[in-house]
Amino acid sequence: MALPVRDTPWGAIEVADAHAHFFSPAMFAAVKKEKGADNIATQLGWDEPETPAALANRWAAELDRHQVAKAMLIASIPNDTASLGAAITAHPDRFTGVYMANPTAPGADAKFLAAAKEDSVSGIFLFPAMHRYSLHDPQVRALVQAVAGHPHPFVYVHCGALSVGFRKKLGLPCRFDMRYSNPIDLHELANDFPAVNFVVPHFGAGYFREALMLADLCPNVYLDTSSSNHWMAWQPGNLTLSDVFRQALQVVGSKRLLFGSDSSWFPRGWVSKVFDDQSRALWELGADAETARDIFGGNLVRLQKS
Repeated sequence: MALPVRDTPWGAIEVADAHAHFFSPAMFAAVKKEKGADNIATQLGWDEPETPAALANRWAAELDRHQVAKAMLIASIPNDTASLGAAITAHPDRFTGVYMANPTAPGADAKFLAAAKEDSVSGIFLFPAMHRYSLHDPQVRALVQAVAGHPHPFVYVHCGALSVGFRKKLGLPCRFDMRYSNPIDLHELANDFPAVNFVVPHFGAGYFREALMLADLCPNVYLDTSSSNHWMAWQPGNLTLSDVFRQALQVVGSKRLLFGSDSSWFPRGWVSKVFDDQSRALWELGADAETARDIFGGNLVRLQKS
């Protein structure tokens, strides 16, 4: 069956979302346990999924509704690889996945090897500020080494400001340490593992300059464009999304930018406003159709095959 294509100012484009959170039943169970309450879905105004496969089916239908072909799903509690495996098994033509990993946890590298084999994950998502470790830690290197042996390996690294809105709403602590959030800290790993596709989300989430420096130095570093990019409010002057894309295209080029929506929960579903805002910004820049096709899906699909 042909995958959907989305109508854009450049014509029909096969969109592949590089940043969509998979808020699975296991995630809800973990948050309930931490909160000590069973009604977190009601507090948040979210729909709680019954099974990973049911959630995957709902996401597939949601992508169809918005004319989106594929998505990289992110398991958003540590080691929730079985949920990803169920989603990928249900819709192997639509979904790939990476999972939140803590390299300082015992057996993190062995966990990845098992997850790649059993759950078909494509890589990991690191949150150094959340789990409070340096990217120079030998345990991080050991985990990246394990990922490097996988075909088409992805390592997402959240840099810059980190805010988890649902935790704030539930009154749960957010004890993050921004000492560990500078993209420059990824330089050594990116140099030492050239076959790994390193992805820095949200244009560096406030470390835009540093993310550009890193990507300029390391051809295997990609920037994802996901979320509202609220961090622009912290930059000098009146930085716009068009300004961000202009500078990123000048430094990194169109082949290393990955569109992401940062979608996560239902009933909100896929956040089409993010796509609309970003396509408008690129159109205002005068981006051509090839650039749009690269950013909105072509680059992710190419990395998953190359």
